Amino acid sequence: MKAKWIIISFVSIIILFFLNLLALMEIFPIYITSPLLFIAILWTLYMVNHRKTFKGF
Repeated sequence: MKAKWIIISFVSIIILFFLNLLALMEIFPIYITSPLLFIAILWTLYMVNHRKTFKGF
C-alpha cells in the first residue's frame, strides 16, 4: 500500500516538474506550478521518511 503511494508521488513530481518547465517558458503561470511542485516533493519526502515510531507509554 505504501509503495503504491510512493510511486504515485514520484510520477506526480515528474509531471509537475514538466509543468514547471512550461511555466518557465511562460506557458503556465509559475505561481501555480511552483507551489504544486513543492507540495509534491514535500509529500514524497514525508511518505518515504514516515515510520511507525515508538511514542512512549
